[in-house]
Amino acid sequence: MANILDYLDWRGDLTLAQSPFNEVDNLILAELSFVDFRDIVPAPGRGESVPLHQAAEAFFTRFPEGERIDMGVLVPDEIQDLLRKMAEAPRFRDMGLNCFADHLDVGKGEQFAALAVETGDGLVYLSFRGTDDTLAGWKEDFELACMPEVPAQKKALEYTEAVARQFPRRKLRLGGHSKGGNLAVYAGVFCREAVQRRVAAVWSNDGPGFHTDLLDLPEHRRIAERIYSIVPKSSVVGMLLEHEEDYAVVDSDQLGLLQHDGFSWQVLGDHFLTLHQVTRQAHLCDQELRQWVYEMPVERRERFVDAMFQVLTASGAETLTDLMADGLKATGAMAKAMKELDKETREGLLHFLGILIRSNLRMVLEGLQEGIQENAEKKPRKKRLLKKREEPAGEKT
Repeated sequence: MANILDYLDWRGDLTLAQSPFNEVDNLILAELSFVDFRDIVPAPGRGESVPLHQAAEAFFTRFPEGERIDMGVLVPDEIQDLLRKMAEAPRFRDMGLNCFADHLDVGKGEQFAALAVETGDGLVYLSFRGTDDTLAGWKEDFELACMPEVPAQKKALEYTEAVARQFPRRKLRLGGHSKGGNLAVYAGVFCREAVQRRVAAVWSNDGPGFHTDLLDLPEHRRIAERIYSIVPKSSVVGMLLEHEEDYAVVDSDQLGLLQHDGFSWQVLGDHFLTLHQVTRQAHLCDQELRQWVYEMPVERRERFVDAMFQVLTASGAETLTDLMADGLKATGAMAKAMKELDKETREGLLHFLGILIRSNLRMVLEGLQEGIQENAEKKPRKKRLLKKREEPAGEKT
């Protein structure tokens, strides 16, 4: 099966003039904002765009030649391979990068990053970074379930307005993976109507949804037909909260929660390999998580999120990489912080973790069963083909 790296090998020589922008290009640009372009790509209003191949060269000079770059626990290591291939591909190498923004406030639990890409077909793609390695970013993800608006959403809106001013009269595409997809939709819905009319498309790649009241707003209705939601077949993140009803389901070569990784999504030509619906276990997981969220009062949700990250940061860790590196020290500090929680919060946290673990196990088993069935269906056909090849040519009638 092929993924976005194979797409760059097979179709990277085709310019957008030869083959128009498509959903696979969208995911590639959504992943690009995970690259740290600080001091390489100018901030909004601070300079001219930098060709992608030049930005890539400057980025890789920061590291010893041949050294594998640690992108963190959650950010796929393949992103560095993606950047190298994009820098070599005629389709992407001359795209202009601009308006790089990267904000992190550990104390407030805020994380936001974005990148604007002049794609060369007259449009600008605003790539919003999804959940990265920082615990602050993860806290904001969970706050999406209990707050009408989180800081990253406000910053996404401000960023969109700033880029729209910097590129007047240019059509815009907004997109992101994971939380970045949520930010793209939020900015597309709430930007000024004059800017919204310039938005050609909004792409949410397995991004969490919204509370029901947003979907009923006139601002959302104005742009709803230009919002494209894509989720893997065992999606959990992308099915959280309320979602646009029209979403595409893509095949993945991973199992369970690991299907959230965009590098596992299967590509066929200039589009993703799509399925009719998410798997049964993904649907059940969505219902279970949604019921758990909505049965909890908003105030308790907020206390729950604060308590969860109080536990995670008890060792002083700021990223998931820190937690992994600290090992036993982090585990001991987290266990102590867990004991200090009140009984109701502690039980709620354990229940939530139980839902995720059980759901992931069920989806993994479901995926393994699908694989066994597919192999069983292929074997008889393979035997028939072998038999046909073994038939002597003279015995054909």
